[in-house]
Amino acid sequence: MQPSVARWKTLLRTTALSVLVAIAAVGVGTGPAVAAEGNVAWTVRTASNGYGEARSSYSYNVNPGGAVEDAMVVANRGPAPLTLSVYAADGFTTDAGQLDLLTKDKKSVAIGAWVKAKTGSVVIQPGKTAQVPFTVSVPGNATPGDYVGGILTALTQADQTEGINVDRRLGIRIKLRVGGELKPNLAIENLHVRYAGSVNPFAKGDATITYKLHNVGNAALSGQQAVSVSGPFGLLRVRAGDIAAPPELLPGESWTVTVPVVHGVAPAISLAGTATLTPLLTDASGSTTPLKPVQATAHGWALPWTLVLVLLVLIAVLVAAYLYRRRTRTQRKAREDARVRDAVEQALRAQEPKTS
Repeated sequence: MQPSVARWKTLLRTTALSVLVAIAAVGVGTGPAVAAEGNVAWTVRTASNGYGEARSSYSYNVNPGGAVEDAMVVANRGPAPLTLSVYAADGFTTDAGQLDLLTKDKKSVAIGAWVKAKTGSVVIQPGKTAQVPFTVSVPGNATPGDYVGGILTALTQADQTEGINVDRRLGIRIKLRVGGELKPNLAIENLHVRYAGSVNPFAKGDATITYKLHNVGNAALSGQQAVSVSGPFGLLRVRAGDIAAPPELLPGESWTVTVPVVHGVAPAISLAGTATLTPLLTDASGSTTPLKPVQATAHGWALPWTLVLVLLVLIAVLVAAYLYRRRTRTQRKAREDARVRDAVEQALRAQEPKTS
């Protein structure tokens, strides 16, 4: 019983952390991020300085070995003093397509290791704000490309009901592009096409396309997708409707795409499913540049099974008829040969001399 309770407590704690990070860490809004529960409330926002004002997140271009200094502003909106821990963490894309940040107990190797706040904790009085300076120091051997993470404030509170401590986190996204050769590249992998027809062998059916997008370059990329299905030699082509854009994938990340139904596909025996992806590269100013499209094709069967069954039955009938006629001819020939043989024997016996 105790292990089961422990697992539930761990699940609750993990769920709480995930929800908070999903809401707060992405920092996509134009206003300050807010964490509030009961009488505890605080906000975080970017500081106004030479990098800009009212920024929704931090974005830097830094060469290997370089460093930048910036700050985060934390405000206490509650009635009691707040003591918040401050730290940085690496980012990753969740299965839901949202940016999340590693928890403090997980090891960061990029943003979380390169960003250092001036203080590991900050005390803020009710109604007051505090500016927390931090430095981004890029190692001299850092690989060129894009890195995403965040700087966080965290409050640990005891959950009396569950008897555990819950970390509530609020932070702002940091996107860093390390100088050097940028090699943006998205690949389409594991493309499959499946066909589902109807009882009517001449009616059109539906196709399902699945594939995986893999960021094999060193730049964060999103993309525009298009899918089509065709018969042999590109005939009878049908294009899928609008496909939702994938999330921005960080270098090394993958995203599975399922185009559930492509309607009106003819049962053309052999199908070709083609996925076309136009990668989109976003620079520090927010401008998006489309790159050279990537395309992949896979083949599958589109057999009208009712017609196939009819053909199989027809072939079976023809084969049976052929075998029956062949056996009949063989039996008839055998009987004819027997009659000829008997007639010859009778003629030979009639010609034999009679003995007295």
